Amino acid sequence: KQFENMLIVEKGLSPISLENYRLDLTIFFQSFLPIKERVEDLTPYDLSDFVKQQSRFGLSSKTIHRRLSTVKSFFLFLQREGHYTQEWLDVKAPKLPQHMPITLSVDEIEALLKAPELATPDGIRDKAMLEVMYGSGLRVSELLSLKISQLDRLKGVFRIIGKGNKTRLVPVSDYALEAVDDYLRYREAMTRFRSPFLFLSKRGLPLSRQFFFQRIRSYGQKVGITVPISPHTLRHSFATHLLEAGASLRAVQSMLGHASVVTTQLYTHVSSQRILSAFDLYTKKK
Repeated sequence: KQFENMLIVEKGLSPISLENYRLDLTIFFQSFLPIKERVEDLTPYDLSDFVKQQSRFGLSSKTIHRRLSTVKSFFLFLQREGHYTQEWLDVKAPKLPQHMPITLSVDEIEALLKAPELATPDGIRDKAMLEVMYGSGLRVSELLSLKISQLDRLKGVFRIIGKGNKTRLVPVSDYALEAVDDYLRYREAMTRFRSPFLFLSKRGLPLSRQFFFQRIRSYGQKVGITVPISPHTLRHSFATHLLEAGASLRAVQSMLGHASVVTTQLYTHVSSQRILSAFDLYTKKK
């Protein structure tokens, strides 16, 4: 319980992240109970045994990484609070496979942005959501939790509250601003909702991830995009297209809200691959 309170107060974790931490720790404890009933019963080798056990269960490297990270955080907390004094081993999790994110071409993005029917209320809203997500590279959680007050119309930026309650300013494209203005004019003229949230359902409530995921999938199918896309595909495409257009890695890192530039570097590989593929295609045509 003390550890959970620390995660809330110091790290500003969301309820979903807290539940993930709680689940990972429960699995760790269940692996050793009733052999280990007190903090003093834990040994430095328990981390390594836990990783080996999870690997034997056939879990993915990504899941094992997350669970190990959670348990390490808990051990560090115990040490910091004086509950655990032993030096624990620096346990390594299985190497993570590097999955290249799915990225759409500029033409595919343009087709996707034109997919919503602007003659319908849902289409006006969806158009604005797609433009904002691609034009600003937001995480889907950041998009769906956006409040009208976070938009500075004069400066053309969103004040985004990202992971760990860190705030960053993200530029908004002119196309996105125009689409948001159209949507807000519709909201004011046609609905009775006065919610602080920007994007609302027909009942005036914030939208769910599942709803937006389904909308993007349906729009992708409508315009003939054959790869499976998700809201995150727009964020990947935003970063890749910026780098291809000459933006600096640090600038893209800042806009995406990545804590480390190493995370952003993945998009340089995607960008390079796309350039090489285009070059190969050109030379074959020649």
